[in-house]
Formats: sequence, C-alpha cells, structure tokens
Amino acid sequence: MRTRRDFLKRAGAVAGGAMVGGALGPSVLRAATGFHEIQPRVAPMRVLVLGGTGYIGPHLVRRLAARGHTVSTFTRGIRQAELPDGVERLVGDRDSKDANGKVAGNYTALAGRKWDAVIDDSATNPAWVRQSTAVLRNGTSRYMFVSSTGVFYPYRTPRVDESARVLMSMTEESANQYGVDKSNGEQIARDVFGNGATIVRPSYIVGPGDTTDRFTYWPARMARGGEVLAPGKANDPSQFVDVRDLTEFMVKLVEDARGGTFSVAGPREPLTMSRFLDEAQRAVGPTARLTRVDDYDFLAEQKLRFACPWILPLGDSANTMNISNARAIEAGLTFRPIDLTLRDTLAWWQSLPEDRRAKNRFVLTSEREAEILAAWKARGK
Repeated sequence: MRTRRDFLKRAGAVAGGAMVGGALGPSVLRAATGFHEIQPRVAPMRVLVLGGTGYIGPHLVRRLAARGHTVSTFTRGIRQAELPDGVERLVGDRDSKDANGKVAGNYTALAGRKWDAVIDDSATNPAWVRQSTAVLRNGTSRYMFVSSTGVFYPYRTPRVDESARVLMSMTEESANQYGVDKSNGEQIARDVFGNGATIVRPSYIVGPGDTTDRFTYWPARMARGGEVLAPGKANDPSQFVDVRDLTEFMVKLVEDARGGTFSVAGPREPLTMSRFLDEAQRAVGPTARLTRVDDYDFLAEQKLRFACPWILPLGDSANTMNISNARAIEAGLTFRPIDLTLRDTLAWWQSLPEDRRAKNRFVLTSEREAEILAAWKARGK
C-alpha cells in the first residue's frame, strides 16, 4: 500500500521537475499531485504564504511552486509539512502576546522584505490581519485573505452572493463569532490594500489532506459497504470545494492580479445530497446499501444535524449549502469530477497510518450509525 510519504514525495518530485524542466504533461502532473495543467502563463512571482503547513497551505505552496513561482512560508515552525525543495521557511508567531496579554505578533522575519503577492491562509483572528497588513503594506501591493462562506451566517437567503451584507459585530442578531471574525478580517485587508485586496470565501473544503475528517467520512464509510445511513431528504442541497480546485483558483487570481471578493463553492451546478451519495456509491461504495432517514425532527432528536456535505437545512442553517458561485466561475474557478475527489480522498485516507485512521473524528461511529438506523426502523413497527 502506498503511504502518505510516498504520495507527497511523488508530488514534490513532479512539482520540482516542473520548475526545472517545465516540460511535464498534464497527465503526469495530475497523477502525482491532483493538479491540472501547470505550464506557466505569467512571469515568475515572489509569493509569501502566511501559513503553508496546515491543510490548504501545502496544496497552495505546491501549486505555486509547480507554476514556477518563488515561495516563502511564514509559520511558527511547529508543523513540518513536506513542501517542494526551494521553499523558504520563515518563522514567527502571529498569536504571541505582550506583557499585558494582548496579541502583539512576532513578524521580525518579514521586516524589510518585499513580495509580489501575499496570501493570508492562516488568520482566524482580526488582530492577526490588522498586524500582518500593517507589517506588509509597504512590502507588497497585493494581499489575498482566505475567508469563508461562514460570513453569510445566518444562512437565510438561497444562492446568496458576494453583494450580500455580512455581520460585523456580535451584538447583531444571530451573529456567529467565526463569521464575524472573518468579516472583520476581510474589511481590514480591503481598508489597507484597496483594489489590491482579494478575498476568497471557500465553502467546506474537502479532499486529500483534510485534517477535520468531515468529508472523508463518506468515501471511507461507503468503501466499507453494508447498510449506510443517508441523512436528509433526497433534494437537500449539498456544496463543497476540492482543496485542489480552491488552490488552483487562488493561484489564478494571484497571477491575474485580480482583486475583489469571490465565494468558492462547488460543483458548478447545484448538487443534491441524493446525487452526491449516488456518486459516492458508484465511485467507492459498490457494496453499500443506502437507507434514507429523511425526517428532520427524528434527525434532530438523534443529534445528527451535520454530515458534510450535508447539513440539516432549517432555520439559520437553511441555505448553508446553497451559496452562489457564479462570480468565481466567471473569474476562472473550475471543478474536477465529484467521483475523482471521492476516489482521491479515499486513496489518501487509506495511505495514512492505521493508528491515525483508528482515531478518526468521523461524524458517526459504526455503533452510533447502527443505533440510529435501529431507532428509525423501530418507528415503522
């Protein structure tokens, strides 16, 4: 069985070869990294990634390197992600505190440096964005902030787009701290960089390398076969974005020097949970048998409200999986087939050490799934 290290070594070797030779075909790159074509279309750029060793970061750094750009990362130096040779690893701490316990940040490694673009992949605290933009306002003309469709909470409007008002304060009704923090981070980036600011709002990010185990539950569960609990009604909306499609789009925006705000959710056309599960069954679960549990009250009683890419579509969460992606598609966002995301995610998951897979954070254990299915069937007696 291929291991995760084998997978990453292969990806790094191909990305490195692309930088040196520039002659690798798209099929070779796709097999090793999951990315689409890489032939550079623009002059090489110097890009700083604030982050780079979590989930999005390694995919982003590999894509930038494969496109021939010179990449620096800025992290605390705790995670040692396998990145392409030649990536400069700068160390600091965005969350360091002063003597009064206030977030002060340590950006010494960035002092006096200049980059063509900065991608802020790690900020969850507006204070971090305020400090990093202050440090880098004279070091770059372009600043990309990775936000979230969480800024749209509460999700009361179907197909909401980038023109919608977002909540900026926890004093507002139904405000959510994560969404408010991201909204404020967005505004800071715009205030400092103006037209040079690019805001990317991903939906649920899925695919190889996902540390949350949310989406990974489905390919792993379907591959195991047997009776599978399928939550929700057949036409419940479903959305997500493959991390490789997201990072390809992010790099395109940087290369195109395109500012503005973009909601990134897939697939291209509206998707139902029924179709998603059908795709999963065909791609990785030929022996799985779906049992649809479509009573919202029952699901709520069983505390099963979320199973990415499904969420109980009621109240403030009614349109969580129903975000407009039209503007991003117009700017060049593309999507790989759903079955490919499922198969690649399963292959990556199966390459992980057995103890990591045993300690998964799946939405349901096999025991809990069986309990809910038994309770569901008992209702019909």
